[in-house]
Amino acid sequence: MGIKVIDQKISNHDLLALAKERFGDMVKGVVDIEQGVMALGGELHADEEQVMLERGSQQKNLWGINIYPQLPHDQRVEFDSMINIRPSQGNRSRAVEDKNIQTRIMAIVNKLVE
Repeated sequence: MGIKVIDQKISNHDLLALAKERFGDMVKGVVDIEQGVMALGGELHADEEQVMLERGSQQKNLWGINIYPQLPHDQRVEFDSMINIRPSQGNRSRAVEDKNIQTRIMAIVNKLVE
């Protein structure tokens, strides 16, 4: 199916179908915390990141996550990606360390995934 930019609601059922296509129980995603959109369905977060950059996102606003559609809403997002290693922004690990950024990511995911 390839990478899809999600700017309108996607059902959890469709998210689960994306998961089954590639990893089985998880979908990789990149969230633009300024534009309120995300890219899903890539094999690597870097591939989704590239799609977002090509459509005008700024690097500083892009954060990699994994979504597990079968888990409860409060447990389905994992803030883990190589693209999150960003010492210039104070993020020195694969995790999204800033709780405010985590909150913004969760708000976008919850707005876009039914």
